[in-house]
Amino acid sequence: MKPLLLFLSAALGASAADIPAGSHVLLKMVNSVSTRTARAGDQVYLQTASPIAAGGQILVPVGTYVQGTVAESKRSGRVKGRAEIALHLETLTFASGQAFKIAPHLASVESGETGQSVEGNEGAVKQSATKLQDAGRIAILAGTGAAIGGMATRSWSGAGIGSAAGGAVGFATTLLTRGKEVDLRAGSTLDVVFDRPLPLE
Repeated sequence: MKPLLLFLSAALGASAADIPAGSHVLLKMVNSVSTRTARAGDQVYLQTASPIAAGGQILVPVGTYVQGTVAESKRSGRVKGRAEIALHLETLTFASGQAFKIAPHLASVESGETGQSVEGNEGAVKQSATKLQDAGRIAILAGTGAAIGGMATRSWSGAGIGSAAGGAVGFATTLLTRGKEVDLRAGSTLDVVFDRPLPLE
């Protein structure tokens, strides 16, 4: 059966020891990376959290090390602009010390309640927009201002003044407050895909 498997693999142009194109692997962050502090060129360290198997054998076991770099990091803006980080995964290193150059792309990221997700062809991790939260903050402060203005003057005009003042405070607060950052914490997982076969011989 094994000679037949090797023959079929060779006929398809791929060795039995190749990681096939389209293979997914789950990676676990070893160090934490955040758009608050990350800069292009910073090192990123991960480990495989799932094995890569092909041809009835495990090619890459769980716990294999992956190293990469931050390709780009953008903080969230105060008025507009979402936080964004792009990673280049570059090296796969086995426990034996044998290392291979890799270039998989990022397909998805563990988001939980963070709102961050993978977007675009480059596989960058972006934070969700905060427009609804900003509108809610302004509305809450405007409503609070209206209540205080109405109680202070016992009139609708006072409520209107209070609402305008509260809305202005809410708008100013929004301008001074950055949106959420992208945080890839140690232990969080990323799903990556190999776009082309990777020979492991």
